[in-house]
Amino acid sequence: MEVNGKELNGKHLLANEKDAEAAKDANNDEEIDAVQRAMGGFGRWQILVCLAISLVKFPVAWHQLAIIFMAPQPELRCSVPNGTYNPQISEDQCSYTVNGTEVTCTAWEYNRDTFPETIVTQWNLVCGQSLYAEILQSLLMFGVLLGNIVFGSLADRYGRKKPLVGSVVLQLVTGIGCAVVPWFPALLVLKLLSALATGGTMVTSFVICMEIVGTKWRAPITVLYQIPYSLGHMSLAGLGYWFRHWQHLQLAITLPSIILLGYWWTVPESPRWLLAMGRQREACRVLQRAAKLNKIENNDIPEMIRKHCLHQSTKQTVTDHKPSFLDLFRTPNMRTKSLAIFFNWMICGMGLFGMSQYLGQVGGNIFVNVAVSGGTQIPGNVVSLWAMSALGRKTTLIVSNVVAGLASLLLIAVPTETAWVRLLLSCFGIVGMSVSFTTVYLFSGELFPTVVRNVGVGTSSMCARIGSMAAPFVVSLGRDDSRGWLAPMIFGTLPLIGALLCYFLPETAGCTLPETLEDGETFGKKLVESDRRKEAEAEAAL
Repeated sequence: MEVNGKELNGKHLLANEKDAEAAKDANNDEEIDAVQRAMGGFGRWQILVCLAISLVKFPVAWHQLAIIFMAPQPELRCSVPNGTYNPQISEDQCSYTVNGTEVTCTAWEYNRDTFPETIVTQWNLVCGQSLYAEILQSLLMFGVLLGNIVFGSLADRYGRKKPLVGSVVLQLVTGIGCAVVPWFPALLVLKLLSALATGGTMVTSFVICMEIVGTKWRAPITVLYQIPYSLGHMSLAGLGYWFRHWQHLQLAITLPSIILLGYWWTVPESPRWLLAMGRQREACRVLQRAAKLNKIENNDIPEMIRKHCLHQSTKQTVTDHKPSFLDLFRTPNMRTKSLAIFFNWMICGMGLFGMSQYLGQVGGNIFVNVAVSGGTQIPGNVVSLWAMSALGRKTTLIVSNVVAGLASLLLIAVPTETAWVRLLLSCFGIVGMSVSFTTVYLFSGELFPTVVRNVGVGTSSMCARIGSMAAPFVVSLGRDDSRGWLAPMIFGTLPLIGALLCYFLPETAGCTLPETLEDGETFGKKLVESDRRKEAEAEAAL
């Protein structure tokens, strides 16, 4: 594609005086957003793409949470060899005594009324082997964490689409492998790879959605992106109920990913990434298809792209084309914002996962508890949609953190006998954390510039995984009656600290997405300087 006889290439943009004049005019217009102007903020094209991508959240929820039904701790009884005279079995069913000699149990009889076969019962991961079941759960979270980093980096270097489809393929292959592998060490490896793929689908799918919608539609799309996860959480209870054997459940949560292979033909490459990488021809083709489907006419898309590239070429640096994790910390403003948002992601992961465990310990039917735990998050998503538009991202994150923190701290004062009050406070904590999680997703997607957005969002999600990995250990601190206050104290204090750190974050509602590293460093500074000028003008007027 050519414009005025010249290719849309950064090396030729300033080839004549006309281009130089356009560059000067473009530099004076800091709010140029060729992508949004070319294809519209939100139309039929964006609806179809976002709905298709939101489907990936179902297997994300299934693969992350299926361990609840695949490896529950069963009721067991030590199986003593026939002919053993008067054995005295220990209370924990891990050993028995014969004639004063203690013998370790090597076989057990399990209660299979609810689950005929689990990972625990198939490989006898009880007593001295129970550590391996805990290692499996830790590997799942670590794999998601690793996937956020690896695929986030790959998506910034090679585009959003290829890593997304690659992670779906990896999730499908390793998921099937987990269901048929006969060795537990091999299961650990395949679960790690499957979780890595899950982390990849999470970060790449979210960034694509954020980069194709207009400014005012980012908040609704972020909420829509989270609701399928909650629905996946709820539907897992039904899958777990119908598929009680862990291998059957593994296949049930994996095979639907075959549908997601269609992303290769239906999901476009992000036009923002194409422009940031200097691939203007491909960006024009994507934008023209989007504009056609959205019925946007009389737009000279090549000319828009040319002006956009002129504007960005004056700000780009060499490092913009080689994004890395270190770019998030090279400059003081980016460093402060990155650390503040990373901490909030960590407490969201720890708080939401930890408070959900609190709800699960209330007692009753395991399938009902999981469904309620997922359903409780949906009201939080709906509330966040209104709050992020009416109050802004920053205020919403502060308020939701405070609500979750206070609800957790109040658990300390409520006696265990009033179970319904503790359940109500736990639900408030989950709603608060779900609002924070939805908000911080959008916040980080708007905060980081295009060239390092996937690295930023991937690292952010990594911090959430670190919090999720720590959550079970925090919950275990409260199992001892003498330390029952410790877990809610931690779950309550950390969100309040996160709310304080929001002071260092700029409000991003209604702002144009930063694209270059320079945009990322100045983003927030300009808002503060503008506020100071308004205050000075108001004082001068008085």
